[in-house]
Amino acid sequence: MRIRLDPWPVDIEGGQLALTPFEGDLIDIETTRWAAMPQRAIPERLRTVYVVDGKRRMESRVFVEDDHGAAGMGGFGAFVVGAVELCPHGTRQAQLRDVRASRILAHAPGLRLDPATLSPRDPHTGRLTYHPTPTLGEDQLAALSTLQGLMLDAEQQLSHGYASAVPQDEQDDREWLTALTIQDGTLRSKNLGGAVVGCVKTIQTMYLPPDRAHLLTDLKPGERTPILHMRYANGRVTRFIWYVRLCEATFYQHPMSGVMRLEMYAPDEPDFLPPIVRQVANLSGTLLMRLGSTAHKDPRAPQNLIPTAALEHAMTRSMGSAELVTRRIRAHIAQTYGREVVA
Repeated sequence: MRIRLDPWPVDIEGGQLALTPFEGDLIDIETTRWAAMPQRAIPERLRTVYVVDGKRRMESRVFVEDDHGAAGMGGFGAFVVGAVELCPHGTRQAQLRDVRASRILAHAPGLRLDPATLSPRDPHTGRLTYHPTPTLGEDQLAALSTLQGLMLDAEQQLSHGYASAVPQDEQDDREWLTALTIQDGTLRSKNLGGAVVGCVKTIQTMYLPPDRAHLLTDLKPGERTPILHMRYANGRVTRFIWYVRLCEATFYQHPMSGVMRLEMYAPDEPDFLPPIVRQVANLSGTLLMRLGSTAHKDPRAPQNLIPTAALEHAMTRSMGSAELVTRRIRAHIAQTYGREVVA
C-alpha cells in the first residue's frame, strides 16, 4: 500500500486532485507527438501582464414582498473584481488595479423593488447600496447563482479590457503580443477578443486518456504538454488547453502536485492552431514559475499565484467585514420595517 497527500488544505472543497472523467473530444492541434515541450524565455515585447480575479459573498438570505403584494425569496450579496498589473521581467513593482465592490438585492422575478441603502451611524464607515436584481429562478439558490453570474461577467469584461486585442486575421503570425491577461479559473462562455489565458489551479476533471495522463507526472518545472483542442460532449464549450508544471512534487505528495491547466478560446471546428495560442503557451511555463507562490506563504502553492493571493486580500477588504455588514443589514431591516411588524 502507498498513500500520498493531496497538497491543498482539507477545507477546500474537492481538494486539488478530485479527478472525474472527461466526456468530450480531444484533438491534437499542435503536434501528434505526445511529449513534453521545453521551457522558453518570455519575449521582451511582452511588457505587461494582468492577473484578474473575482470574489463574491452572500451576506443574507431574505424573503421579499413588494408594495403590490408579490413576494419571493432573495438575498443581499456583494461581489468584487480586480486586477494586479505587473511586469513579467521584474523591472517595475506590481500594482493593484480596479478593485471595486458591487452590491445587489437579488429577488424573485416579477417583484418591483427600490434600491436598499444602508446608512451607517458612523459616517466614516460609508453607505452600502444594494441594487435590485431579478433572479432567473425562484429556488433557494437562485440569488447565489445570480450573484455568481454577475461576478463572472464583470471579471470577463475586465480581463479582455486589459489584454492585447487578438488580430481579426487569426493566422497572423507576427510577434505582436504586448499585454496578456491571466484570468484565475476557467474562461467564460464569451470570447471578447482579448489575449486572455485561463489558469485552472484545481484539477477536478481529467481530460487526458490514461495513455497520455502519465506525461503530467513526468513534466519538469517550466515544461508543458502539447496544445489540444477540447470540446465537451454537449458541443457548447470548446477550448485550446495545455498543462504546465510550476514546481517538482514533494516525494510525499501526489505526483501531479504543482501542475496547472491553461486554456484559451477556440473555434468549434478548428483546422489550424492560431499563432497567438502558441505564443502564450510557449511563454506560460517561465511566466507562471516566476509568479508561483511557496508553501510557507500560501497553502495552495504554487498554483495560487502570488499576485492572485494579494488580489484576494484586497478584494476581501473592499467588501468590508462580513460580520459588520450582516449586523447593518439586520439593523436596517429592523429600523425600516420593524414598525410594520409592531403595527
